[in-house]
Amino acid sequence: MSMTIDARTDTDAAGTAAPPAGPRRFRVFRYKRGDERPHYETFEVPVGHRTTVFEALRWIQIHRDRTLALRHSCLHASCGTCGVRVNGKEGLACVTMVHDIGREITVEPIANVPVLTDLVVDMREVFERFPDDHPIVRGSEFLDDADTPDGIASYERYEDCIECGLCVSACPVVVTAERYVGPAALAWGERVLEEPRGAEVANLLSWANAPDGVWRCHAIFECTAACPSGVNPAARIMSLRGTLLGRRLRKQPRGSDPT
Repeated sequence: MSMTIDARTDTDAAGTAAPPAGPRRFRVFRYKRGDERPHYETFEVPVGHRTTVFEALRWIQIHRDRTLALRHSCLHASCGTCGVRVNGKEGLACVTMVHDIGREITVEPIANVPVLTDLVVDMREVFERFPDDHPIVRGSEFLDDADTPDGIASYERYEDCIECGLCVSACPVVVTAERYVGPAALAWGERVLEEPRGAEVANLLSWANAPDGVWRCHAIFECTAACPSGVNPAARIMSLRGTLLGRRLRKQPRGSDPT
């Protein structure tokens, strides 16, 4: 398999020709099992105006170093597999445009998750923060008198969270509180409250109300800034807090101090 990056002349919205973007210097995080410590390697990569970070990394892998390890799947921001940090900012490599970043680009694995090799991390650290049996695909209700197309028994709805781990990487609390369940899991919890569909709401609220749940969040909203799917984890965490506070206040005897 070969790969080339299209560096032909592009045109802007007015149809005016623009020169090729030219080469970019990529500083890539490297780590293999057995290494004493991680290090960075530098590559000059030819890019065009529409080159993504993922395409640049694949060019390095194919033309410069076949041992470079990275993950990918859908290539259109639906699976979350290619999450990385680019110049210190979380993003999906498949939709992060090189042309918008700068002349020197540092690519690192997401933070707060163990690195397996190079840009590949152990995502179990992200998934294990969720309660057991958390669905990202759920049955979708529809009108009783509605008909499904031939061959389709029912509809399914994908949750907005793609479990990429970018919010966990961006969260400053996870750095110092390893047991904090994190923004992705708490956002999922609030989503379940919106549509319980038979879920044990009391158990969910007890889980969210634990010391390493919603009250550990510092409301810095870095998770929301990093989320590529518009989940807005920070706002959902604040909503969970509001639900818990409302229940607490309703249990307070009249005239007592809620604090």
